[in-house]
Amino acid sequence: MLAMVQNTENKEDLSTLKARKFSLWLGMIGMFMMFAALSSGFIVYTEGAAGRGIKTILPTAFLYSTLLLMVSSLTMHLAYRASRQLRFSLQKVWLLLTIALGVGFFFMQFHAWGILISRGVVFINNNASQSFIYIFTGMHLLHIFAGLLVLIRALVGVLRHIPQSRNIFRMETAAIFWHFLDILWIYIYVFLLLNQ
Repeated sequence: MLAMVQNTENKEDLSTLKARKFSLWLGMIGMFMMFAALSSGFIVYTEGAAGRGIKTILPTAFLYSTLLLMVSSLTMHLAYRASRQLRFSLQKVWLLLTIALGVGFFFMQFHAWGILISRGVVFINNNASQSFIYIFTGMHLLHIFAGLLVLIRALVGVLRHIPQSRNIFRMETAAIFWHFLDILWIYIYVFLLLNQ
């Protein structure tokens, strides 16, 4: 009887985890569509009579933040691999590094905004194309904040010694989301570079 109850619980756990992963993919598709719509809005605006292009050089702080995020994708992959190899102390180290790099990215974005403001590129101005810089980077930064929460949750799980199946699931979803945010930022950065 106990084996039947455990088997039922495992099936429910598996279906719950699959549903959560499916929800993550749906959320990422929604995020992608939102940024595609923002890109379209930018292109339509700049091609119209009112648009004049961004007319500013992006701060190199955006390049540095890109490098931070790319390295954090590598450390996230290493953390996920360590979790699959049952190397929990290494998993913690790589997760902490990923979180630190994510926080570094977060503050580098604020630094880039400060540089833009010092150049006179403010959110509300006569050239709305420049406002798109803040919209793109600000929306992405909100998602980075969510990603950091997901990473912290994964770290708390390994610190609390949750069952390995749940640990792997948290690490897998955290890795998928974090890599997605990395790819999304590279798209945003290249898009803004091409339109500066």
